[in-house]
Amino acid sequence: MDARRARTLHESRLMKLANVTGVGLGRDEHTGTDVIIVFVTRKVPPDRLPADDMVPEELDGVPVRVLAIGDVRARGTTPGEPPEGR
Repeated sequence: MDARRARTLHESRLMKLANVTGVGLGRDEHTGTDVIIVFVTRKVPPDRLPADDMVPEELDGVPVRVLAIGDVRARGTTPGEPPEGR
């Protein structure tokens, strides 16, 4: 299965996992293989994460990479404040 189709099939389930903020597509920098990228606020050691919240290593034969990006907020906002213009 190609990466785009695998992402489409699994994105809604992945978005329900702890710390997940987004799902995208990319290429492995070493092999050039298409991969699914799961963006998380922070990486958590597997032994501290419930099995139901584990990001799989692959989906339908497509490798999955986890990328920690921190908290995601609308530009120009601070926690607890509405975005500009509101």
